[in-house]
Parts: sequence; C-alpha cells; structure tokens
Amino acid sequence: MSRYHHGDLPRQLLAYAAEMAAQTGPESITLRELARRTGVTHAAPTHHFGTRRGLLTALATEGFGLLNGALSRHRGQLHEMGVAYVMWALDHPGHYAVMWQPRLLDESSAELNAVRGRAWELLSGAVAPCEQTDDAPHAQVDALAAFAVVHGLSSIWLSGALAPPADAAAMTRMITGRLAIIDRDAGLP
Repeated sequence: MSRYHHGDLPRQLLAYAAEMAAQTGPESITLRELARRTGVTHAAPTHHFGTRRGLLTALATEGFGLLNGALSRHRGQLHEMGVAYVMWALDHPGHYAVMWQPRLLDESSAELNAVRGRAWELLSGAVAPCEQTDDAPHAQVDALAAFAVVHGLSSIWLSGALAPPADAAAMTRMITGRLAIIDRDAGLP
C-alpha cells in the first residue's frame, strides 16, 4: 500500500529519508528502500535526486536551511543560539545525522556549501562579531570552542551515549551559560 498521496514527492521522499536516517543512520539509506517505504516506483527517487548522494545532499541542504532559520531567531545571542542549535538537533535527528557526514554528500554542491557556510557565519558571529578584526585568531578559536560544546552535546544525546534530560533546553541553557570568552590576559594562545 502506498504511503505517498499526490503532492510534493521530492519533499515526501526527503521526509522519509530523514525518518530513515534518524532510525537506522544515513549509511543505511538506499533509493530502493526509500521508494519501497514511500510506495512509489524504484525510479521515482532517482528521477528527483539522481543518486543516493544527490538525495543525501538535498537532505543536508534542507537541514542546514532549517537550522539557519532556528539560529537566525537568536542572532548575536551566544547562549540562546547554543540552546537553539541543540534543541533543533534533537527535534531533527535525521537531518542532523546526514548534515555531518561529508563523505556521503556532494561537496561540490554550491547550494549545500552556501547554507553550511551561512550556519557557520551565524554561529561564529554570535561569538565574534565581524567588527572584531583586531582579535581574529582568538575569535576563530572561541567560535570553534563554542561550536564544539553545542555540537558535542547534541551528538552525545542523539547517539544515546547519554540520555537527554527531561528538560533538555534548561540543561543546555545551563551548559551554554558556562561559555565565556577566554580571558586574553591569562596567557593562553
């Protein structure tokens, strides 16, 4: 019995691909299985995405676009942007799993590179606004440190290594609240 009911098939295929990525990981996604689960011919996913890599690239591109929307609502607010990042990841585990697998994606995709670059601009801009050019090396390190915290927290909870707490947003807010720009006079590089 077909799960697909006339409408936007590419969007439906991406939704089922995200579901599959969340359940069994992005490596397990095949166009044939996606077609079976969607209830369409085996040629339908190929018609819309070309290859598995094309499908996963489209899913990652969609994911970065959605993440950018969540981050944009907290532009320049480091701690709240961190909370938004983690909560978005927990709410979109399939997209998140695919977005961080560059070996599965078409790295030459201009659209993917643009939305991924925008995500980094939003995240790093919350740590180091563009006008801080005198301290660019420290700003880059601070941005990477902040990203590592929220990305790591998301990954730990999504992988099941640690169960997310009942109030993941409150816990994330406490964790990101510990982020502070390093004291430049402390002798750290």
